[in-house]
Amino acid sequence: MRLRALLETDALGLRLLGGEDELDRTVRGVMTTDLRDPSRYLSGGELVLTGLAWRRDASDSEPFVRILAGAGVAGLAAGEAELGDIPADLVEACVQHRLPLFAVNEIVAFATITEHVVRQVSGERAGDLAAVVDRHRRLMTSGPAGGGPEVVLDLLTSDLDLRAWVLSPTGRQIAGAGAPLPAPLGAALAGHHLAATRTGRRGPYRAAVAGSTYSLFPIRNAGRGAVPAARDVRESVLSDWLLAVEADASDWPAARLDLLQGVTQLIAVERDRRDAARTVRRRLAQEVLELVQAGAAPAEIAARLRVAAPVLLPGLGVAPQWQVVVARVDWTATGTAGAAAGPGDIAGGPVAQALLEEILVDPAVSGPDSADRIAVAHTGEEAIALVPLPAVPTPLPETVSGPTDNAGTTDTAAVPEKGAGKAAAPDTAEAPSAQDPALHADALLAAVREPLSAGLADDGRLTLGVSAAVHSAEGLRGALEEARHARRVAAARPGRVCAAGHHELASHVLLLPFVPDDVRRAFTARLLDPLRDYDRRHRAELIETLEAFLDCDGSWTRCAARLHLHVNTLRYRVGRIEQLTGRDLSRLEDKLDFFLALRMS
Repeated sequence: MRLRALLETDALGLRLLGGEDELDRTVRGVMTTDLRDPSRYLSGGELVLTGLAWRRDASDSEPFVRILAGAGVAGLAAGEAELGDIPADLVEACVQHRLPLFAVNEIVAFATITEHVVRQVSGERAGDLAAVVDRHRRLMTSGPAGGGPEVVLDLLTSDLDLRAWVLSPTGRQIAGAGAPLPAPLGAALAGHHLAATRTGRRGPYRAAVAGSTYSLFPIRNAGRGAVPAARDVRESVLSDWLLAVEADASDWPAARLDLLQGVTQLIAVERDRRDAARTVRRRLAQEVLELVQAGAAPAEIAARLRVAAPVLLPGLGVAPQWQVVVARVDWTATGTAGAAAGPGDIAGGPVAQALLEEILVDPAVSGPDSADRIAVAHTGEEAIALVPLPAVPTPLPETVSGPTDNAGTTDTAAVPEKGAGKAAAPDTAEAPSAQDPALHADALLAAVREPLSAGLADDGRLTLGVSAAVHSAEGLRGALEEARHARRVAAARPGRVCAAGHHELASHVLLLPFVPDDVRRAFTARLLDPLRDYDRRHRAELIETLEAFLDCDGSWTRCAARLHLHVNTLRYRVGRIEQLTGRDLSRLEDKLDFFLALRMS
């Protein structure tokens, strides 16, 4: 804006004292100061407001004005509240240095002038930025020449002082200006966004997280593969990106809201371009999956794997191991607000495919192109991922490579597959190590469970199963069935987001979810209800004692130490358990029955 516009605004109460020929100077900001030397805080183009507290006598005016002129300020506005009339020595100094000087009426607050200047300057910058955004959109529509969303986010920061990030539906940062968004904060914002979207509200959504206010703008996929807007929101809620801005947009003018909507449209163009690049990996996965399900010869499947490996792991010198991950999203008949269609009308396969592609992104890798290892197909309501794993060299002599098989990979029959021998300890089998590149079911969902639960709301479920790693084409069919079976185990568990790994398929936990509820209740009641009733009447802690005794493998000394009891007291309690239930805890069969009853209760 120009100085002349300020003078023509009656509400500001400005009176020109000198510098009429300089009124076309551009005002880029405003600063209030009573320092004798404010140069360190000036960058040029400001309208400086001062109450003249720095002036002690007439000799102070010229040095002060000289400093302002040297800093390139647009003009000086002096308040009349302190001294009444503006001193003549200040007027003369401004004339000498060709610095426009205004008198501010004592009834006008400096805050009023500041607010007016900031509003006008921000509006003009927004207009300039809108033109940049429009030009950037035209560039990106025809290719990546615009430089990606980071360019526009940088402009939002530099021109409008808005910090913004592009986030995936799980809160993973895709783009941002300045410091990265902490992962827990990104997940919390994504959860707010998904929950608000499920209610059918229109964006932007306001979210208060960790003491700051954010505005969340949906980024709709507008490309050829986009779901039509009239369809159920559940078809896209788990795949749409969002733009998170650290500001409260509830009182923004329409022009600024329109600008941010333009930014989201621009990012949607980039999303479409990257989705198109992902189709190659999807097609590879679909081809391999069709061969596996059709029972094709291992040599034929191996040939397709050799084509896929360089695409998914560029530069890899040997054929990798492979894992299969199966995911499914199911909707119940009772939906939340904004859900127009029944669960049978929602195509679950594409939803699960997009979601699985997001879940499988390595959380340690930031940026939009970190999914280049992921090939996901969908068949029916399932999404199936084919994930390559770099081979981990093993220095042990008994793992020397043998002859190659007909799939073109090395025969590693002497090497136990990942997870072999771990079935006896399912509570620790899923813990990944730095040397183990394999996917682990619980680890996949740990960082995304909270936001996805918000998106699934009260009518959706995500279930996921992970196979063991296989070393050749022959193993893929078994890995697919293993992952599908693990997903069914996860589906039998409570919760909105559940996963199961291949380790659990060699444990009793595989069987427990499939026991009918009435059988489960009858079995546990027959064994445990007498103990619970006794505990309620006598506070004897028999259930706690039974759990500890079984957990200590029937060791009297270890169990007594854990419970801080004398061994004789422990023997008394175990005897009471046996008396009430008619069972003998020295017998393996009775121990097993108690163990299963506790697990199912």
